[in-house]
Amino acid sequence: MKLSIERATLLRAVSQAQSVVERRNTIPILANVLIEAEGDTVSFRATDLDIEVVDRAPAQVERAGATTVSAVTLHEIVRKLPDGALVSLTEDGAAGRLTVQAGRSTFQLATLPREDFPVMTATEYAANFSCPAPVLRRLFDKSKFAISTEETRYYLNGVYFHVSEGETGPVLRAVATDGHRLARIDAALPEGAQDMPGVIVPRKTVGELRKLLDDDEAQIAVSVSETKIRFATPEITLTSKVIDGTFPDYTRVIPMGNSRQMEVDASDFAKAVDRVATVSSERSRAVKMQLDEDRLVLSVNAPDAGNAEEELAVAYGDEKLEIGFNAKYLLEIASQVDRENAVFLFSSPAEPTLMREGTDTSAIYVVMPMRV
Repeated sequence: MKLSIERATLLRAVSQAQSVVERRNTIPILANVLIEAEGDTVSFRATDLDIEVVDRAPAQVERAGATTVSAVTLHEIVRKLPDGALVSLTEDGAAGRLTVQAGRSTFQLATLPREDFPVMTATEYAANFSCPAPVLRRLFDKSKFAISTEETRYYLNGVYFHVSEGETGPVLRAVATDGHRLARIDAALPEGAQDMPGVIVPRKTVGELRKLLDDDEAQIAVSVSETKIRFATPEITLTSKVIDGTFPDYTRVIPMGNSRQMEVDASDFAKAVDRVATVSSERSRAVKMQLDEDRLVLSVNAPDAGNAEEELAVAYGDEKLEIGFNAKYLLEIASQVDRENAVFLFSSPAEPTLMREGTDTSAIYVVMPMRV
């Protein structure tokens, strides 16, 4: 195998591949990236056995072939090469070496046989549809903060991606929860998605997918089966196993009868919570909200560190209310608001609180209160 490729193109392709590779693994080949050159294209394939990413890039291929080499080492080399460099990759199969050359720099890297590289088995997908990158980005970006990190409840360690019934008909929906807070985000249902099985997309896959979604013009081809999900652009294909488990019935925890409504500037609210939480104890980070007519007082009382209080003007016309929340949860939810105003709907100090962006109900958040 022998090819030449621009440094920027190579770096983009290798960086996506190396981020999938697990740093600590007992199978040496899983630390490698499979490089396959043919025609005028080179592809870089990496896997951790749960996720597989294939990145294709244009290259001048003198001699077709394939080999595997350490993904992290190759990425570090390419990252440190000067901008604009032309990089040549030459494989010597007999010596088990890949030569990386750019300008006056030459590196020789150990290779492993391409036959040992595990390739994810092909799957028949139940649903195939196309979705604009900004739509997928919104669905996953706004929900991923609520993914649980508790390994024992593995079925909550991802985003539940499924078709559901919205206010005006079927929608494509992303839901995540850790039992303390919940995010439910809806988007218009793309053509071809109606038969999609509901799947739980793992946290790591959500992180890797984000790198495909930066181009606002991109259309992402999405394929879903009971066991796998695939996202593809012309350059990158990301295939992942889904979490084998049943996502709980989240509709039961979304309050429907919360009538006490507070409207507040989302940015001002987040900054105020952040300021008063400075003195809260790390363990609980409890913030008390005291609501009176058109007035909100945020306060923290931490016996060891001190106390803090801040007043905000809000739109609120209901009876007085005192309720406590974890400051971190409030901040994360407030930071999801793209519009100017956040609307909080309360029931009582012990019941879950609902938050949405202005009058938009396509993104709603639920947060459990805490005793303060």
